[in-house]
Amino acid sequence: MFKIQTLNKIAMIGLEGFPREQYEIASEILNPDAILVRSADMHSMTLPASVKAIGRAGAGVNNIPVDQCSKRGIVVFNTPGANANGVKELVLAGLLLSSRRIVPGIEWARTLKGKGKEVAPLIEKGKNDFVGPEIKGKKLGVIGLGAIGVMVANDAVALGMEVAGYDPYISVEAAWGLARTVRRATSLDMLLAQSDYITLHVPLMDQTKGMLNRDKFALMKKGVRVVNLARGGLVKNADLLEAMKAGTVACYVTDFPDDDLLTAPNVIPIPHLGASTPEAEDNCAVMAVEQVRDFLQNGNVKNSVNFPGCALPVMGRNRIVIANANVPNMVGQITTVLAADKINIADMMNKSAGDLAYNIIDIDGDVAEAQVEKLRKIEGVITARLIAKT
Repeated sequence: MFKIQTLNKIAMIGLEGFPREQYEIASEILNPDAILVRSADMHSMTLPASVKAIGRAGAGVNNIPVDQCSKRGIVVFNTPGANANGVKELVLAGLLLSSRRIVPGIEWARTLKGKGKEVAPLIEKGKNDFVGPEIKGKKLGVIGLGAIGVMVANDAVALGMEVAGYDPYISVEAAWGLARTVRRATSLDMLLAQSDYITLHVPLMDQTKGMLNRDKFALMKKGVRVVNLARGGLVKNADLLEAMKAGTVACYVTDFPDDDLLTAPNVIPIPHLGASTPEAEDNCAVMAVEQVRDFLQNGNVKNSVNFPGCALPVMGRNRIVIANANVPNMVGQITTVLAADKINIADMMNKSAGDLAYNIIDIDGDVAEAQVEKLRKIEGVITARLIAKT
């Protein structure tokens, strides 16, 4: 029986993916095998020794102590693309809101309450104060062409925008998904200089923190509109406010507003609604559960942020899964230990990423827990687990 701890409310359609005869699920549970989380901050949490995996129902993992998990061999999963459509729709709304002055227009219209028959003529007279351009025919720069960026780029093309994308690390899969008319920007500076609208779709890392700063704003067109539904730290707020005061940035739409932006003119602060749709929550929950279940039952790793992807079909054999430091001769030491106990390997996969490696080893015949314990004693092995054939 596997034990699953939930730190947030996880959509029931996802939890139903855990067979009740094999899984126990609760928000308070002793010695969980895996933890499911959305936005709960886990950095101050003491992770039980029993934890083998953490499933994040969403893409960002800033709330999870990934480095600590890696040292302990805990596989951290996320769900890239599961909430992409929800975020994409809000980005498109952000483009329109940044252009058409809809929000200030609504706020002004509400001030007319109580004026009775005067409302209609006042509306007609006052509407000229909220004129804004259409997005059709304008140039959109998309920074980051992952699941969300590709969807934004394609739908912006469908809305009649001229779209350019910048992503030096674009995957082959993402490239295949891009509309043919999306142009490739050869540099970030080129994209910033040519765009009427800019939207950010990159993770927050040391390399991307504050990527839109005073120097980058200086490259932009006067009146550019910026949409940031990725992470707040990608933009330096002080430099943004300077650029807005100078007229460089006409509007900034963000899903991560800080205190210094809440009352700034021409900032549209959205309360982190990008993935706040029932569909996105369901998709993330289903994907997170599928990945955690496949790992616990079969040892397969898909969409991990700290371990390499590694999967073998289940063929009804006993299976050993091993997480280890990515150093020379690990595979040799592992196979030597197995050979000494006359254990025959039927199939094996070894993958590495950075400082970590992961192995799936299918065994012909039986294998005992005592034999797996010998693998755990190899220097550099972080975890070793036996998955008995069913």
